[in-house]
Amino acid sequence: MAQEINKPAFRSSASTTVAKRKSAWPPVLRWIPTSTDHIIAAEKRLLSLVKTPYVQEKVNIGSGAPGSKVRWFRSSSNEPRFINTVTFDSKEGSPTLVMIHGYAASQGFFFKNFDYLANHFQVIAIDMLGWGGSSRPDFKCKSTEETEAWFVDSLEEWRKAKNLSNLILLGHSLGGYIASKYALKHPEHVQHLILVGPAGFSSESDIRFKRFARFRETWKGSIMYHLWESNFTPQKLVRGLGPWGPNLVRKYTTGRFSPRYSPEIVLTEEQNRLLTDYAYHTSAAKASGELCLKYIFSFGAMTRKLLLNSASEWKVPTTFIYGTDDWMNYQGAQEARKRMMIPCEIIRVPKAGHFVFLENPDGFHSAMWYACRRVLSPHTDTDTPPLPEGLELA
Repeated sequence: MAQEINKPAFRSSASTTVAKRKSAWPPVLRWIPTSTDHIIAAEKRLLSLVKTPYVQEKVNIGSGAPGSKVRWFRSSSNEPRFINTVTFDSKEGSPTLVMIHGYAASQGFFFKNFDYLANHFQVIAIDMLGWGGSSRPDFKCKSTEETEAWFVDSLEEWRKAKNLSNLILLGHSLGGYIASKYALKHPEHVQHLILVGPAGFSSESDIRFKRFARFRETWKGSIMYHLWESNFTPQKLVRGLGPWGPNLVRKYTTGRFSPRYSPEIVLTEEQNRLLTDYAYHTSAAKASGELCLKYIFSFGAMTRKLLLNSASEWKVPTTFIYGTDDWMNYQGAQEARKRMMIPCEIIRVPKAGHFVFLENPDGFHSAMWYACRRVLSPHTDTDTPPLPEGLELA
């Protein structure tokens, strides 16, 4: 059973105590039955499925008060902000793997992967600023540039607080977009970039973009477009339903992780119950990072600033990992690879879609080993061992 090696450690240089807001209403009578304490408790229950011991901490990334050069928090408040961080036991000298979740998710979504990865890496999983158990400042960004800075600069402050370098940086979906932006700005701290179904590598020629363009011209599409531009997020719907919100999240997780790609069960009943509980509390908490939606993505979930256009500036070796049924188009990664001047591989994992690490964890783990083979086995006789069975190089 997973456990905290010790209680969350709050070091003066990196962590400090979080002020908690107490509701006057008992939990059973609250319209939105959640809190920061609920998030951390749900995280612990989900991570009880993991066998590797871990430490959970809240890493202080500063307040971003007036006069600060840190741009993610524009407020007069001096309240410190924190990144919720989980670090798993590892062998001494293991390479450091930092894992960043996608939109509407948090670090606990990698729960089926931590045990395997901790055998090979020092695994550190984080909740991005404004997500999961991290601080949720008022989101005051007004542009794509400011929104990117909110995530990239807070990630850099977190790295400095943890005194880390030479990272293997992994990002899924939106997290892949943020990891890419971070590597573009701070390539000196990243030795390898792993992008799992990343946002940002499609283009206007993508068939999905054309489909949404046609849909926008309908009356239903017009309403949906208005909601999108008004920054109406899925989490707002969950909060609006109050005590019925958990039922909506349960329907989502049960339907989303049904065995659509193979007859094998994606989540057991217990896993689904714990993931649903965790996803509800992380979704129903105060709106913050989720409000990046309309600034990062245009209607139809296409990024407003294509990473494809920055491919020639890439300085970090990169591996793309996609499920063969991922709705993110791997052909965008192929186009980006043509423009990159650094090593780049694209691996496709069968029997999996966008959440490849949940839907086919064994295939995902094989892809991770292959992607990091030069780091994990630096003295191997060949730089190109056989591709693990079932995987495809695109």
